[in-house]
Amino acid sequence: MFTGLIEGKGSVAEILDQGEGVLLRVQVPEEMLRVDASCLATQIGDSVAINGCCLTVIAMQENCWDFQAGQETLSRTNLGKLTSGSPVNLERAMLANARLGGHIVQGHVDGLGTVLEIDSQDEWVTMWFAVTESLSQYMVTKGSVTVDGISLTLVDVEPDRFSVALIPHTLEVTTLGSRAVDDHVNIETDIMGKYAHKLLGPWMDRLK
Repeated sequence: MFTGLIEGKGSVAEILDQGEGVLLRVQVPEEMLRVDASCLATQIGDSVAINGCCLTVIAMQENCWDFQAGQETLSRTNLGKLTSGSPVNLERAMLANARLGGHIVQGHVDGLGTVLEIDSQDEWVTMWFAVTESLSQYMVTKGSVTVDGISLTLVDVEPDRFSVALIPHTLEVTTLGSRAVDDHVNIETDIMGKYAHKLLGPWMDRLK
């Protein structure tokens, strides 16, 4: 379980083909390697969200952590488009006693979105993403959405697209600051919206 608050921006150090998948070696920023009273040391077997996709640490060396991703993950997320040097958003699984500063994020990517429009106003940005209706049906204005692992508040929601307002801090410390039109992003919709749709959807269909 994650919160959508990015802990650090890492980079892909190496991608090794393993036949049915790849080994993804990620260089981790220094702040995520420190251990203090508020943070346990990361260990092999721990879960880490990479661009919002939950993967397991399988090996550690110096400032790099290794992960494995299968073809299903690579085809359904933007992890399959990563190359050596690509920046990635990183978040470790939340502690039970931690603040839930974003929203409940599972690290299970629902689908891909595409950067549609970037509207800059000084240091602030409104960003539009194109999505399928199968994703937008779980979104509501002022609700939550996860884009590349980042917990964001929805501004406008339409059947085939949605927008978010990005503050300078978010643009600086996450990969959204370097995104361009037509880039693919990982989308995870709010789990509460999915449960509500599952429970109420058939009943609402009968009222139509």
